[in-house]
Amino acid sequence: MSSSQSSAPQSTTTGSGTPDDPDVRQPRAESIDAIQRELTAFARRSRSQASQIHPGLTLVTYAILDLLRERGGCRGTDLAAHFMLDKSTVSRQITALERLGLVERSTDPEDQRGQIIRTSAQGTALLQSVSEQRRLAFLERLADWPDEDLERFAAYLTLYNERSQPRT
Repeated sequence: MSSSQSSAPQSTTTGSGTPDDPDVRQPRAESIDAIQRELTAFARRSRSQASQIHPGLTLVTYAILDLLRERGGCRGTDLAAHFMLDKSTVSRQITALERLGLVERSTDPEDQRGQIIRTSAQGTALLQSVSEQRRLAFLERLADWPDEDLERFAAYLTLYNERSQPRT
């Protein structure tokens, strides 16, 4: 990406310049279409890569495993709330991860009726390996980007993801 590409595109209007003006809406609509298209392509690659990480993983089970690592463990109900999934769906995903030896359950010390699910040593090792592979792939893919563009891209992704969180 050249420095001339690093600044945000500027739209010019020939009409009234209001949000109802077609000259204002068109560039925004094209940008939204491009964002949707690119995020969809990213999601497709992510789904494909999940099974390459481990043949028993889906994108959902990988996301659950990664969140468990990030949080140091949590209850199934917390996972269901985070991913906005039914508890029975999460339970099936956890059982699949458990069969693969990637998670383990222990009694919740705060509520003996509940269980805390954590990544196992094998799950942690798998995630560490994947994280390093992904980091190397990003470093390669973004090697020619100026630092300012990387910072801006990171900030935009962070902002997008913060606004994408479910409201509780």
